[in-house]
Amino acid sequence: MARLAQTAGLTDVQQEILKTVREFVDKEIIPVATELEHRDEYPQQIVDGLKELGLFGLMIPEEYGGLGESLLTYALCVEEIARGWMSVSGIINTHFIVAYMLKQHGTQEQKEYFLPRMAAGETRGAFSMSEPGLGSDVSAITSKAVKDGEEYVLNGQKMWLTNGGTSTLVAVLVRSDEGHPEGTAPHKSMTTFLVEKEPGFGEVRPGLTIPGKIDKMGYKGVDTTELIMDGLRIPANRVLGGTTGRGFYQMMDGVEVGRVNVAARGCGVAQRAFELGVSYAQQRHTFGKPIAQHQAIQFKLAEMATKVEAAHAMMVNAARKKDSGERNDLEAGMAKYLASEYCKEVVEDAFRIHGGYGFSKEYEIERLYREAPMLLIGEGTAEIQKMIIGRRLLEEYRLQG
Repeated sequence: MARLAQTAGLTDVQQEILKTVREFVDKEIIPVATELEHRDEYPQQIVDGLKELGLFGLMIPEEYGGLGESLLTYALCVEEIARGWMSVSGIINTHFIVAYMLKQHGTQEQKEYFLPRMAAGETRGAFSMSEPGLGSDVSAITSKAVKDGEEYVLNGQKMWLTNGGTSTLVAVLVRSDEGHPEGTAPHKSMTTFLVEKEPGFGEVRPGLTIPGKIDKMGYKGVDTTELIMDGLRIPANRVLGGTTGRGFYQMMDGVEVGRVNVAARGCGVAQRAFELGVSYAQQRHTFGKPIAQHQAIQFKLAEMATKVEAAHAMMVNAARKKDSGERNDLEAGMAKYLASEYCKEVVEDAFRIHGGYGFSKEYEIERLYREAPMLLIGEGTAEIQKMIIGRRLLEEYRLQG
């Protein structure tokens, strides 16, 4: 085996795409990632390179200027990019989710207007569900849209927007009671609005403010922000799909593929941690020989490699299930749960192999050690994944009679 996490059954086109992305990561991302991350600097040159590769339109249909590739192809590209620097995969992830939601649920006019611009990377997407007091309870959303003639007026505060500053299109989930009588289940009275804005911080359009970047432990470079709506007026033709009350289902569909993406990120970070660990173990000598020759380190490497392989296999299975048109919330939940947990464990083992040097900012593993925890909560915590998995298992194994 020349390399972990290989994928069987790929087409020649898929292999060529992955080869191109892998070469880009090795040449353009890995050499600068740690320096940019420590400065919390947005990787504009890398983003420009991704545009040239066409990755912003990877899953957008060819009729709208994209490459029309599968979720599997996209997930494998994300795995490669996260191996180089996880923040870069975050830059394209929210864009991808919004493009996917438009492709699946948008009106024809919305698709024709947004998707060609998104495929070219000219319009950059972000999506917004969470709120300051919300956490995993999406039904508790308090941000609200009220109809006023041919427009809606949005008010409320949203939280944890990846690409909140750099994006120019945000899919925002809010409550919309219009047409939904009192007592309607919360998830049936939510609507997704397509909000266009200028990039940057401060008031980016009348009634919409992006206060600034949230300072984070890791996952730096990519901007994570709040979003404040105060009398934000949105035309009715910017309701995703043209009909209110469907926002919850649209967002959950987007999050489902987003979980495959997070699983792919976990696989990529774990892969890089293993590479760093196995390399250092062959260079570092103790007691007259490389530490890789000590049984304790070999056991650790064996466990790390097995976890990388297992997470990759589950991620690929979840992506292929979605590509087949089947429901994949069970597979996506399992893949996201396993990959994020294994990523944390593989990174920690690589950190331990580095010993004291792993604590130094001079070594790449220090950055990975701060990045891995984000995957434990991104697109739903481990506890949420277990709830999804448990409920789906009970559906599949329900007792008869």
